Amino acid sequence: MSGGSSRISSTGVIHTINSFAMGRLHGKNAIVTGAAGGIGLETSILFAKEGANVLMADISAPALDKAVAKLKQLVPSAHKVDIQVCDVSKEADVKAMVDHLDAWGGVDIMFNNAGIMHADDADAIDTPEKIWDLTQAINVKGVWFGSKHAILSLRKHNKIRGSIINTASVVALVGSATPQLAYTASKGAVLAMTRELAIVHAREGFRFNALCPAPLNTPLLQDWLGDDQPKRLRREIHFPSGRFGEAIEQAQAVLFLASDESSFVNGQDFVVDGGMTKAYVTPEGPPLAAPKNNVSLSEPVDAIRDTGIPEA
Repeated sequence: MSGGSSRISSTGVIHTINSFAMGRLHGKNAIVTGAAGGIGLETSILFAKEGANVLMADISAPALDKAVAKLKQLVPSAHKVDIQVCDVSKEADVKAMVDHLDAWGGVDIMFNNAGIMHADDADAIDTPEKIWDLTQAINVKGVWFGSKHAILSLRKHNKIRGSIINTASVVALVGSATPQLAYTASKGAVLAMTRELAIVHAREGFRFNALCPAPLNTPLLQDWLGDDQPKRLRREIHFPSGRFGEAIEQAQAVLFLASDESSFVNGQDFVVDGGMTKAYVTPEGPPLAAPKNNVSLSEPVDAIRDTGIPEA
């Protein structure tokens, strides 16, 4: 899909960030894995809105089709947007995904976001070995393969800067009495790997940072909590704001890390948790209102309005 121009509405020309080539990622080529939903889809929408060419990758073709349709609905002015099915635990898949961007001029931004948290993941006694191996293959090897081939692409295309963001988790920083040991270990590995990659490739201009989200308000989480108020309260009470995070709040952080605005941010455990990991006794009172995720909207989000720029 190509775009980048203003569009016509019943009230005249609607200007967009892309029509003025003023996006924070204008002209950059980005890959987002796990792009069919959640943080990945919200990030893909923001990347496209801010001028990036975006390759959305996921293991599910039907989910990708639905996700890219939503992106096009919300960001009609997007430049290049493409999709590719990819199993990040398979290096051949990851290489093919990154090679897809050769025709675009090579990768500039890599968001290694794909991951799993399996229902059979438990503690050291009850976690099946096959679940341990599957979790490490996707959550750790997937990040390794994505980082490896992003570096090779950046070098191949003589890039002097690049940003690689790897999704970790706050569970790599704090312990939990409701264990998912394979997942926790995998996210700790992502933090360590990201740190080392950041130092190794710093003089090449390639930055590596790890996003550490807190638990998010997802349909899966809400279905799991259900009407069990004690179960819900046991988790919500750790948030100073009284609520879970939203995917859009993580995506905004990824946008910052992907942009040149974060040029001196490297090797960081970038925690986006509403203060959860800094809290001891949290405030009483009603929870704060949460922002809306873009995927819940039906109107385009790329229009420039109320800025003094006249509509023709």
